[in-house]
Parts: sequence; structure tokens; C-alpha cells
Amino acid sequence: MASNPKTLTFEEVSKHNHKKDCWIIVNEKVYDITPFLDDHPGGDEVLVTSTAKDATIDFEDVGHSDSAVEIMEKYYIGNFDTSTLPAKVNHRQPPPTQAHGGGNQSSEFVVKILQFLLPLLILGAVFALQSYGKEKQAAPHES
Repeated sequence: MASNPKTLTFEEVSKHNHKKDCWIIVNEKVYDITPFLDDHPGGDEVLVTSTAKDATIDFEDVGHSDSAVEIMEKYYIGNFDTSTLPAKVNHRQPPPTQAHGGGNQSSEFVVKILQFLLPLLILGAVFALQSYGKEKQAAPHES
């Protein structure tokens, strides 16, 4: 970890956005991960695409281990000035509130119902076809 961390702006960090010079922002900290690109288990491309933005959500969504977080600390170069992050790049915005309407909630309900009913419908169709097939096989033997 940097002994005297400096505060970096988005403009400074976003210039380091390729394989030869790769900085990312995670949890309001800046990391120069250039030397780690070849060692990253997910490949270097996923890291390069996480540059020039707040990559906190990308990092957390993967579910990195504690040892990955520890490894990351040796690449720490400074703190990030969040006030310099452009709104269009800010991926840490809070989710929209229910003030926009309950449409999302009803669609979630429909998905849950379908997840329950669809397997039952498929199972019913399989039994119906199986029953129909047995009746059809039994009919020619009775003649």
C-alpha cells in the first residue's frame, strides 16, 4: 500500500486504460494493476474493460475471495476523488426507488409464477403424451 497516498481525479485515472498501463477504481481506491494483467485468472481483457469507470460493482459482482482482495492491496496507488466521476460513467448510483411505479414488481411476480407453472405444464404434457402413446400401442393388439 502507498505510504503517502495521493488523491487522483477521474481525468488522471482514465488515461491509464490499456494493457501497457492499466488503472482501475474499486471502492474509492485506485490500483495500478498493469503488472497483474497476465496473472489475472479471468484474463486481462476483463480488467482492461473495467478502466475509465468506477469498477466497484464489476469487482463485487464476481465475488472475489479474501486473498484476491489482499493481492489487490499491493497495487494500490492512491485514493479516488469521487466528485470528479462523470455522471454518465458512475456505476455506483443507487437503484431507482418505487416512485417510478410498481411495474417492475409485477413483472417479477409474473416471472416467479412462470418459473413455478412452466415445469408443471411441461410435466403434464409429458404424462399426457406418454399416456396417449400407451393407448395407441395397446389399441392395435386388441384387434
